[in-house]
Parts: sequence; structure tokens; C-alpha cells
Amino acid sequence: QVQLVESGGGLVQAGGSLRLSCAASGRTLTRYDMGWFRQAPGKEREFVAAIRWIGGTIYNVNYADSVKGRFTISRDNAKNALFLQMISLKPEDTAVYFCAAGVGIVPATPTTYNYWGQGTQVTVSS
Repeated sequence: QVQLVESGGGLVQAGGSLRLSCAASGRTLTRYDMGWFRQAPGKEREFVAAIRWIGGTIYNVNYADSVKGRFTISRDNAKNALFLQMISLKPEDTAVYFCAAGVGIVPATPTTYNYWGQGTQVTVSS
């Protein structure tokens, strides 16, 4: 079983930055695909970014159009951790952000991920 715990959320002004972290335990996630989703009140869970294991030390990344150029997903396999660096934040980025992991995922499809964290709140004020 894999446990995922997000941290790093908070309140930030528009234009500001935050770095989210996701700590994994229970299994080494080197060969797992991992992703970030977000969910705003009254809206469906939305894909943000994913980093997929291709083989060896090669990973492929995908981003939602709404965050391209502003968000960067990365991972530290030695620490079994996933990160999301967010810059130029906008009020519409306000949501609960979730970390997820799976094998053979379809990046933007939540049902293809096997493990989820509890989420961390990000609030961007205008």
C-alpha cells in the first residue's frame, strides 16, 4: 500500500509562488507514474500535471494547458517525493491540490491512478 501526504499549500497573492510537496511511503515509487490534480469548490477534479516513468531514469511530463509555463512538476526518487513548483499564480488556481500515483496511467484521467493523498489547500487572492 502507498500513502501520499501533500504539504506546502497556503494563501498567496496573485502573481506569487508556492511549492507543493508530496511525501510517499509504503513503497518505492521510482517506477510509478505520479501526478497532481486540483479541485475547486463545486467543480470536478482537474488534471494539473503528471510525470510518467518511461524506463531507466527517463520520465515524461505532461501539463494542463492552463498551467503550462507556470507550473513545474518534478520528483526526487531518493526521497520518494513529488513536487509542484507554481509561479505566477492566479485566483483561478485556487483549489485543493491532490497528489496521485499509479502504474500505466493516462495522465489526465483520475481513474487510472491507484493512490491519492488527502490534498492541500491553495488559495490565491486577487
